[in-house]
Amino acid sequence: MAMSLAEKIIARAAGRDRVASGEVVTARVDLAMIHDSGGPRKAKPILERLGVKVWDSSRIVVITDHFVPAYDAETAAIQKLTRDWVAEQGVANFYDMQGICHVVLPERGHLRPGMFVVGGDSHSPTGGAFGLYMFGVGATEMAGVLATGEIWLKVPETILIEAHGRLGLGVAAKDIMLHLCARLGMDGGRYQAIQYTGDTIAGLPMTERMTLCNMAAELGAQAGLIAPDAVTADYLRAAGADPGDLAAWQGDADARPAETHRVDAAALGPQVAAPHSPANSAPVGDHGAARIDRAYIGACTGAKLNDLHMAASVLKGRHVAPTTRLLVAPASTRIAAQAAADGTLAILTEAGAILLASGCGACAGYGAGILAEGEVCIASTARNFKGRMGAGSARIYLGSPYTVAASAVAGHIADPRPMLAEGAR
Repeated sequence: MAMSLAEKIIARAAGRDRVASGEVVTARVDLAMIHDSGGPRKAKPILERLGVKVWDSSRIVVITDHFVPAYDAETAAIQKLTRDWVAEQGVANFYDMQGICHVVLPERGHLRPGMFVVGGDSHSPTGGAFGLYMFGVGATEMAGVLATGEIWLKVPETILIEAHGRLGLGVAAKDIMLHLCARLGMDGGRYQAIQYTGDTIAGLPMTERMTLCNMAAELGAQAGLIAPDAVTADYLRAAGADPGDLAAWQGDADARPAETHRVDAAALGPQVAAPHSPANSAPVGDHGAARIDRAYIGACTGAKLNDLHMAASVLKGRHVAPTTRLLVAPASTRIAAQAAADGTLAILTEAGAILLASGCGACAGYGAGILAEGEVCIASTARNFKGRMGAGSARIYLGSPYTVAASAVAGHIADPRPMLAEGAR
């Protein structure tokens, strides 16, 4: 019986030769990732009531990113509780104020093809870009994982997304995902596994592949996956991880997906999602010149190093409109350092950008950069739900870093391609 990549990974975790979609299995967890918001402060009392410690402290990664930096006494107490719990449990893999969990986890070499990983955050499918199975769970389920090292799941079907053609000027992986959100809807993934394939995907760097898998969550999928290749291996080696046998973690050629959706990437232009859903996406020109008060480049989806490079390619030699504020929160401290070293941060700040700490921040409605009543923002984040970034009456548009930067310069939603073409001359 042919198996998909998702089925092969789950079969190994379940200690079986094969599994089939629809089966319910118990899987051994290779790694559990938790952060300050949904991690120790919620798991600690459950584990204490059970009278148990974590099953294997070497297989747990804890990252503070939601309340970074602490902005009041309550968030400072959450951070202290997290640090104290890490010490009590003997968790060595602790990254305190180093960046957003979904970026820090692969950046520090914790992911490898074929792993079965559980994360305490809804954007945990990001890890699937590295040829592994990773999905998010709530605090109660995570407490069970921390106590036992196991979790049950229903083996998913695989939905295939085939993308072909080279992305055009000013078009990024984020545009593919916004297009898919509009086309398939936010339940189009049916809580199954979405696997991305095609020559477009093969030509993308790992950071762009991470965006695709990250936003599998916006399609309603349990996980997003990309089969590992030489690009994967190069990234992992640079992060200090052994990529292992890539050939072992490919789906069988005759495995049949439940659905296949094809994307003509070469024909795709910049996309923008209107409030209050990623599914409200359409070509950038369909939104007119909607005025914005704020542009935000941040989040696990939109502030990796190549995202900052996209923004800088638009902003170089230009300045943010006087009616607009551009806030930039690099996704990790390492990314911030790299962007400083290669001159990217200088380009952004000379254009008028305001730098924020590396963390979830305004994307999740925490700390600096949240929106006031009635404000309009365009962001490189994954979600624009009502009240997501602050006041309930605020309106949030979504776009790629190219589009967010161009809109910051124009003071309204703008197509980045004319600015990029002008800069290339």
